[in-house]
Amino acid sequence: MEATQANRTRLRVLINERIPAGGTELDTKFLDAELDIILEESVSIWQAASTLWTMKAALLEKYIESYSVGNEAYGLTKLKDELEHALKMSQAFEAKAASAGGSYMLKVARPDVLGTGG
Repeated sequence: MEATQANRTRLRVLINERIPAGGTELDTKFLDAELDIILEESVSIWQAASTLWTMKAALLEKYIESYSVGNEAYGLTKLKDELEHALKMSQAFEAKAASAGGSYMLKVARPDVLGTGG
């Protein structure tokens, strides 16, 4: 897939990595050059999004689930929940890629040559 500014912008929306107002690509998890590599290696925007959600899942190990400062305690989203969400997003976009004909995976049924049903 072609790595254009429009495709990078759309991909950032799909993976919830928008560049904040007044910010740059350095304010996100992925640089434009990294997105370009994924886009060029993908056959569709959906496959690129699936790949990046899988990468985001791999980055979650750095999350802290809770912390306290003095008498105040803060709870964050559980790491397990974040991981499940990232992997579900990856699967959802992989399914879109497959339904759009943009997946590398092929499913082939073995023919019943001998008439044995198996």
